[in-house]
Amino acid sequence: MPDQLPPGNADFPPWAPGLTRVPYWVFQRDDVARAEQARVFGGESWNFLGLTADVPNPNDFRTSWAGETPVILVRDGQGELRAFENRCAHRGALLAYENAGNAKDFTCVYHGWMHDQCGNLSAVAFSKGVRGQGGMSKDFRMQDHGPRKMRVATLCGLVFGTFSDRTMPLEDYLGPDIVAGVNRVFLGRTPKVLARFTQALPNNWKLYAENTRDTYHASILHSFFTTFQLNRLGMKGGVVVNEAGGCHISWSSTGRSAAKDDDYSAQGLRSETGMRLADPRLLRGFDEFPDGTTLQILSVFPGFILQHIQNALAVRQIVPRGPEKTDLHWTYFGFEEDTPEQKQIRLTQANLMGPAGLISMEDGCVGGFVRRGTATAEMEDELLEMGGAEASSTDSRASEASIRGFWKAYRSSMGI
Repeated sequence: MPDQLPPGNADFPPWAPGLTRVPYWVFQRDDVARAEQARVFGGESWNFLGLTADVPNPNDFRTSWAGETPVILVRDGQGELRAFENRCAHRGALLAYENAGNAKDFTCVYHGWMHDQCGNLSAVAFSKGVRGQGGMSKDFRMQDHGPRKMRVATLCGLVFGTFSDRTMPLEDYLGPDIVAGVNRVFLGRTPKVLARFTQALPNNWKLYAENTRDTYHASILHSFFTTFQLNRLGMKGGVVVNEAGGCHISWSSTGRSAAKDDDYSAQGLRSETGMRLADPRLLRGFDEFPDGTTLQILSVFPGFILQHIQNALAVRQIVPRGPEKTDLHWTYFGFEEDTPEQKQIRLTQANLMGPAGLISMEDGCVGGFVRRGTATAEMEDELLEMGGAEASSTDSRASEASIRGFWKAYRSSMGI
């Protein structure tokens, strides 16, 4: 698929070299969005598909996405994970309409073409015709037809898929620091889904990908963070960017005193709002991680986020819906090993996140502000010079290094 690129990519406007300028046209053009489906999501990338906990039993399936491509993730009858395009080999209709279920095969409701759990076409209704007439041609071979299949890899209960045979092994793609960041969240435990929902965002998917890598907006935009001292730039923390640039970790710890309010108030920032919690149980948690880290946001290019904020754990999947819309799929999780009290704490702290979350509700609209503000600025550029010009790990979170890393990986994938 990466070799079958949409036409017109040579007609993209010029893009300045380096990583500190990003033209707004890359968020706006239909031809860019089409090329992304082949080069990024269909190229040499690992796309997050779900949790192993989504398909715990043989024949369980869950529908997912790789960019705009619908995908079926299934655990076959032998317990192996499979993934393939959710598309009938005949006329292109969806094979699975439900979000999840248990099925030994996938039969299209349109014309009854049957596909097995690996995505192979296994039966064609009336292939011999009716009463000796019609039917498929004599040289028709079912093995020559079928939806595209994905290679599947797992890490700590996270399932990723790629359409390309050339994609490097998952752990090499992530790099050792990102693998370690995933491992530190799961700690060998068995994930258990607690809740899930989809949030509609009024902006291009890349604006949200930037937002999750933006390590210094959190203590400016999100007044809840600074008011209740969950995240301030003076706290112990840092940013990790992998070699390819597209994967990152931002982390902080409340174990060291935060920067004085003067650091924020002197610059006219919202360091204190007068907000108080009517129910302080929201911020009461339990000691979970031996390293003392209380916040970690980890991303995997192109569209995956692993969230650890206090005891609230979640995975997020970014799904493009054309140049101006994005679906953000959230899955809150805990572990089979959790006590009932720990589960309740996770569910209570889940109110921090999501479209109405006390921390993250602003993230749901700020991308729309950018889209509206740049509607006629397609030939202007973003400025990404905070913390320098490189895409490398740093001890400072007053940096845009991880956003520059995203664009490093993006430009490599797109060939621009």
